[in-house]
Amino acid sequence: MTVNRLIYLPLGGAGEIGMNAYVYGYGPAGKERLILVDLGVTFPDMDTSPGVDLILPDVSWLEARVDRLEAIFITHAHEDHIGAIGRLWPKLQKKIYCRRFTAIIGRLKFDEAGLPVDQIVTVEPRPATIEAGPFKVQFVPVSHSIPESSALVIDTPAGRIFHTADFKIDHNPVVGEGWDDARINEIVAERPVKAMMCDSTNVFSNHEGRSESTLGPALTELIKGAGGMVVATTFGSNVARLKTLAEAARAADRSICVLGRAMKKMIAAADEAGVLSGFPRTITPEEALEVPRKNLMLLATGSQGERRAASAQLSRGKYLGIQMKEGDTFLFSSKTIPGNEREVLRVWNAYSEMGVNVIDDAGGKYHVSGHANRPDLEHVHRLVLPDMLIPMHGEHRHLREHARIATEAGIAAVVATNGMMIDLTGDVPEVAEYIETGRVYLDGTALVGAMDGVIRDRIRMALNGHALVTVILDENDQPMGEPWVELSGLAANGRGDRPLVETIETDLGEFIDRAGKKLLKDDTKLEDEIRKVLRQVAMEEIGKKPEVTVVISRLIAD
Repeated sequence: MTVNRLIYLPLGGAGEIGMNAYVYGYGPAGKERLILVDLGVTFPDMDTSPGVDLILPDVSWLEARVDRLEAIFITHAHEDHIGAIGRLWPKLQKKIYCRRFTAIIGRLKFDEAGLPVDQIVTVEPRPATIEAGPFKVQFVPVSHSIPESSALVIDTPAGRIFHTADFKIDHNPVVGEGWDDARINEIVAERPVKAMMCDSTNVFSNHEGRSESTLGPALTELIKGAGGMVVATTFGSNVARLKTLAEAARAADRSICVLGRAMKKMIAAADEAGVLSGFPRTITPEEALEVPRKNLMLLATGSQGERRAASAQLSRGKYLGIQMKEGDTFLFSSKTIPGNEREVLRVWNAYSEMGVNVIDDAGGKYHVSGHANRPDLEHVHRLVLPDMLIPMHGEHRHLREHARIATEAGIAAVVATNGMMIDLTGDVPEVAEYIETGRVYLDGTALVGAMDGVIRDRIRMALNGHALVTVILDENDQPMGEPWVELSGLAANGRGDRPLVETIETDLGEFIDRAGKKLLKDDTKLEDEIRKVLRQVAMEEIGKKPEVTVVISRLIAD
């Protein structure tokens, strides 16, 4: 008798915030039919991934089983949930299902990548149902910081799964659907929930979450009281916040100009999807130049200090002819994502030097989170009453705390990080096996694997510099002249203020002159020895062991 099992496998997003990718499977062990929920990215930093454009989940495990993959479901259009589809879909090539606003954003990504946009299918919310092998999937509207965010009800022969995706309890989110307890009660009454995979981002925030609609008065007061031009930045996807800011500007008799392609794209997509109405009229950057500063408000991309975004460019001087001046106001209507503090402070300090008044959300007046806080999570636990809870979307500390709260409430829970396959078939979640997972780097236009060594070598060169050694040998394996050394990222002079290149070349020349014929015939061993000598000399001279590239050229007799 064949025994079927129900499994859950995070490939990204569990043990980190970002790069969400979750696999569900049902069927005989090792032969399960599979679906994928979300396919997002995370963002690099100069310390761990210098020069990288984006970081994507490694879907090799799924690619090797693509014949068992039924479909891909995208819960909402934030980059950490949809950002990888343009790069990774060619490896999977299964239909993508999502709601209208998300589908518009997804098709833009597919169009840019030259992929078939008809593979992205727009679906309606519950009770509309997509059948994918043994799975029946429904999209459940939830409130979040982007339009049409959805939880998923995933029905299987082994039970019902409730995948919350990102959510908050907001009954009046300004744009999009509000949270509705009755909607959740209906789901539970229809069929009990076996397992809930739940957002853990704000599990350490002990106060109830606030509604997006509460921000209007404070923002209006701030903008009315500002003297010069006002610039506000927030997440470009937070269409509700953009509308609130724009309405506050209009109430303060200010014209509104939107700066940044990503922000304009989101506003256009929300309008096309029919979820954004009554957005105040905007003017072009050219028109903005003719408006008195006290009557102008800019909405700018770059809330995380991104170097190429409008906010950062304004902090370095002019952007599209517009320039910040002393007495202007810059507002961060956003939360700084951990890891981005340095970039945000760089922008902040640049504005400070200009005499611009910079305001952030330290007091909580000008930003509310898009994620459920602890009391709201506990409320959802009580609403759904799942047999088991698997925390997701959080660093390990978030997952562990969330699991502890669930366990204390009598709900079976387990901390599942990337690569940990969980068997949901029984009464409690159990670890079935561990899968090798990792990340893939978008480096320029190329996808680079974490084990390829490209990023590792770049970090080593950044820390220790690089040396290129060229050695020329004649047809008798004898050196022709001295070795030639080029240095990058290293001090020019060593001990006694001697030129470092000359010191290295002298020591390498002496080494090669002493080398025996056997060593000089073996390129591999000769390279290794040259590398050792060079690094030893550099260490003695400047205290660094650089990365070394050795080029051995041999002349061939006619």
